[in-house]
Amino acid sequence: MSETLYTAVATSTGNGRAGGHVVSSDGNLDLVLAIPTEMGGRGGGTNPEQLFAAGWSACFHSALKAVAAAEKITLTDSAVVADISIFPNGQGGYDLGASLHVEIADIEQAEAERLVGLAHQVCPYSNATRGNIKVEIETVVA
Repeated sequence: MSETLYTAVATSTGNGRAGGHVVSSDGNLDLVLAIPTEMGGRGGGTNPEQLFAAGWSACFHSALKAVAAAEKITLTDSAVVADISIFPNGQGGYDLGASLHVEIADIEQAEAERLVGLAHQVCPYSNATRGNIKVEIETVVA
């Protein structure tokens, strides 16, 4: 195994997603958890799916910028929206699904799709989930 570049540490206490609390070891992340109203909860806090969506969108966007820069392509306006869905798996548990919506301005559609494909190969979240959950990727040139 390669040398570890960084290890993030977070601790969940209380009732987990049902009113618990999550904090990172450095204190930069300090959040109350809540079951979303769509799942029968009261809302009022974040949830693991939102945290996963935030992490994947930020990581994928960074991967997109990195692969573009490596090819001497400047992306002046781009965004990545990650939709993370949770659903019953029919076996008493739950599964996740993901849709990544990538928006890039001032570039040809084919080039945008090529860069998004490269980013999907580089992004650690994409690599961690590949083959484990259904992932859809949409590339839009604005």
